[in-house]
Amino acid sequence: MTERIAETSARPRARIIGVVYLFYFLTAVFGEVFLKGLAVDGNAAATASNILAHQPLFRLGLATGLIATVCYVALTALFYDLFKHVNRSLSLLAAFFSLVGCAVGAFSDLFHLAPLVVLGGARYLSVFTVEQRQALALMFLRLQAQAYNISFVFFGLHCLLIGCLILRSTFLPRIVGALMAFAGLGWLTLSFASLLSPPLAGYLVPYIMAPGALGEGSLTLWLLVMGVNVERWKEQARGRRPGREEA
Repeated sequence: MTERIAETSARPRARIIGVVYLFYFLTAVFGEVFLKGLAVDGNAAATASNILAHQPLFRLGLATGLIATVCYVALTALFYDLFKHVNRSLSLLAAFFSLVGCAVGAFSDLFHLAPLVVLGGARYLSVFTVEQRQALALMFLRLQAQAYNISFVFFGLHCLLIGCLILRSTFLPRIVGALMAFAGLGWLTLSFASLLSPPLAGYLVPYIMAPGALGEGSLTLWLLVMGVNVERWKEQARGRRPGREEA
């Protein structure tokens, strides 16, 4: 009975994944929009002034970023459940990389919060000059951006493995799997470029964002609109014995 319930709920579960994926995109994008323009490159005083003048917006950006991370943790569990019958080891590895990326991303939010602390005017901060506190605020934002880039190494690996799982599955289109794998390679390229050569990364951003958005966006839309091929999902689920990996 439990197996039958799991099989008949395959398409609704796929659509739930699509909804969570869409909500993740919306919160991640809004988080970036809320913070856009607050950090001024190379100008600590202007950055500090913007943060203090728009504290609610700055905090809202942090909150939406945390919500996006929570959504991705849920998405990781849902993806593992969907693809575990394709290859349990590969699905588990994808989940591991995703959770590490979420942990690094959540840790990076501490650097996001730090500017509010150093600019808050607490009495113990009086040992620092105003200019020093402004410089510290900008430095923390830079560290947050670098930690965020590191997290995308793991998210890129996650997307790449999900693409491979889709290619090995029979219940989702192979073209979607190829696009997801391509998106994962793009995120990996952008992450390492950001760490090794920021100017190169700035040049690559428009060329990598498009395939990345296409890969993840196509999977999101397919899950929302079409779900999965239930019959093929059932066949693949029944074809795998507990405790045995599929070739």
